[in-house]
Amino acid sequence: MPDHECLIRDLFAAYLANDRQRVADALADDFRFTSPFDDDLDKATYFERCWSDSGWIARHDIERIFARGEEAFVTYLCLVTDGRSFRNTEFFTFASGKIRRIDVYFGAARQDGRFLPQPR
Repeated sequence: MPDHECLIRDLFAAYLANDRQRVADALADDFRFTSPFDDDLDKATYFERCWSDSGWIARHDIERIFARGEEAFVTYLCLVTDGRSFRNTEFFTFASGKIRRIDVYFGAARQDGRFLPQPR
């Protein structure tokens, strides 16, 4: 069985390196992406709408990865170069050693280790 935790960590490293080819290689041909801003994007549309220079990200602190079978959850804190941060959880599915789907669940913004109040 593929090491899904390793695939996830490598994907995050590729984002930080702004290595679009490495990201593309990790994704299955029938890859799908969903977030609060995007619904069920295919691979081409994902890169068209969601890929940009990752230079705004200072680092990802992966807090936990839970993998079982062909599925995994990852929760991480993303630190932005301007000092902001946010915490997300993503649900991954895999097929044939590639990432087949990512569903992103956005978390609240954080500052100085605390959640910032969100508008209702």
